[in-house]
Amino acid sequence: MKTVVTLLVLLSLGFCSRYIETKAPFYYTELSGPNEIQTDSTIDITYYKLILKIQLSPNYIYGVTTVNGKMPVPGNSFFLNFSSSMTVDSVTGNNVASFSHNYDLLQINLASVSSTFSVNVYYKGLPGSTGYGSFVFGSHNSQPAVWSLSEPYGSSDWFPNKNTPGDKADSSDVWITCPSGLTAVSNGLLNETVSNPDNTVTYKWHGSYPISSYLISLAVSNYTLYKNYFRYSQNDSLALTHYIYPEYFDQVKSNLDETPKMLSVFSEKYTLYPFIREKYGHAQFGWGGGMEHQTISSMGAFSSGVISHELSHQWFGDKVTCRDFRHIWLNEGFATFSEAVYIEATQGKDAYDYFMKSRMNYSKFAVGSVYVQNPNSVSEIFDTYRSYYKGSFILHMLRGITGDSLFFSILKTYVNDTARAYNTAATEDFQAAAERIYGKSLAYFFYEWVYGENYPKYSVVWDKARREDNTYDVIITLTQAANTTPSFFTMPVDFKILTKNSDTTVTFFNNAASQTFTLNLPGEPVSLTFDPSNKILKDKAGDDPVEPVTFDLGQNYPNPFNVSLKVYDVTGRKVASLVNTKQRPGNYEVVFSPYGLASGVYYYILVSGGITMTKKLVYIR
Repeated sequence: MKTVVTLLVLLSLGFCSRYIETKAPFYYTELSGPNEIQTDSTIDITYYKLILKIQLSPNYIYGVTTVNGKMPVPGNSFFLNFSSSMTVDSVTGNNVASFSHNYDLLQINLASVSSTFSVNVYYKGLPGSTGYGSFVFGSHNSQPAVWSLSEPYGSSDWFPNKNTPGDKADSSDVWITCPSGLTAVSNGLLNETVSNPDNTVTYKWHGSYPISSYLISLAVSNYTLYKNYFRYSQNDSLALTHYIYPEYFDQVKSNLDETPKMLSVFSEKYTLYPFIREKYGHAQFGWGGGMEHQTISSMGAFSSGVISHELSHQWFGDKVTCRDFRHIWLNEGFATFSEAVYIEATQGKDAYDYFMKSRMNYSKFAVGSVYVQNPNSVSEIFDTYRSYYKGSFILHMLRGITGDSLFFSILKTYVNDTARAYNTAATEDFQAAAERIYGKSLAYFFYEWVYGENYPKYSVVWDKARREDNTYDVIITLTQAANTTPSFFTMPVDFKILTKNSDTTVTFFNNAASQTFTLNLPGEPVSLTFDPSNKILKDKAGDDPVEPVTFDLGQNYPNPFNVSLKVYDVTGRKVASLVNTKQRPGNYEVVFSPYGLASGVYYYILVSGGITMTKKLVYIR
């Protein structure tokens, strides 16, 4: 650490060194969940059709799932993921020879080698409920409520599939039969409702867009249906369908009426709502948060933040889906950041800054990399501090580097690139989109913030020196505490410098653990603020402007006089002699570099013309 002392005779002596390091406790609750699902990499799913009958009292389901797919390398066997707690009665298809069902895998053998397959799996049982509740028979107000929430690995608890976000079916159908008086909701468009002779109703939903298995959903209850509309052009509108428990409708209606505004904001920022041929809406369910099921978010809460979060997932999570759950920040970080985008659009920049500052504070609780090291753990995938808060602040920092125009162009490019749209992405795909628009490498940024750990802890030391032309040099030394991965953080850093007449903000590129920057200004600087807009996740030398601590020595002698400036430790031992000579009246600069000294309390003693002044400094290495 370099500490700068300025000596001005007729005289002011300035010193500034502030360093604050904060450590917050980390709160972590382990959730139960299955190991990461092993899937069959030899197949490519093209279509799912679920035909489900919901039975109440006792709770039970009967199902037929059709799975179509390709085998890029022709073969005669493959497997699907399906819970062994369910009973498979049969598997049919033109080329099916036999099947076995063990250890949550449904092995299917074909009669001959083929490059395609189409199988129908007949099954029944009471689905398990892993993770956050993959399939639940519940109730509200003494009424039945059946719902699914399959993320991350729960879809195979209730239907056979290739259980990975990385393989999307090209289209899907979900046909749900339930008792009369209940409504069954799923993805896509409701093509038909059939009243059956046995006092049941079948709802036939069709999804025409690619979809990952964990985004296929159902929700069944005695819903009140409420509609409003997103008018996305002068002549076109999208129906928004909200399925709400009747006793909750009055209290949530006003928030539901915000949804068209949210769609307008996100369509402007990210491009048009990605499932415009179908629908958007909400289905209330029995979990406390929300889940971004494609075209129909399942909702247990209806605050503006939750609604905007789940809606934005339709772009970031549903249209472009993380390739595997190691990259879940591409879903959850983007959706959390989108809450701030909506706040900024409706409440202004100050509200956005307040929201992101709170996310910065929460992000400091994150332990480990944003990239999920252990996707076997449901709680690690959905670690709030890492995947949500720190993930969102990564986007905020990227916005600070690129500027607003390029940043939102990056987001549009990312969700609309033909290789990613209605497909999947990893962090490197987003990095490639960012670099293409920004025009520069961002390898340092993604390495340290997505794959690295922690955040920088900065100390700032600065001083000023007046030149003969009455301008001022500002000398800033920025030092980072040692980290693990990376050893230090590379970032553009802002300094706001206030002079007696104006203020200016300057950006330097910090690419060393300790680095000194010099800036010339026409006016005398009186304070300096590091990262004034909170563009960086960090601890810094205080949130208030860092001002020099000065003391003055007035002297009436017009003749040359002797000046001495010495530094002592607390025992009275002299550790440095900075000045000991005759000086004429004028301005003088002395640089004190306390290399080799231990952290602790030291004293300056300035003697001039029979006057002695003493000041204390605290040195922190």
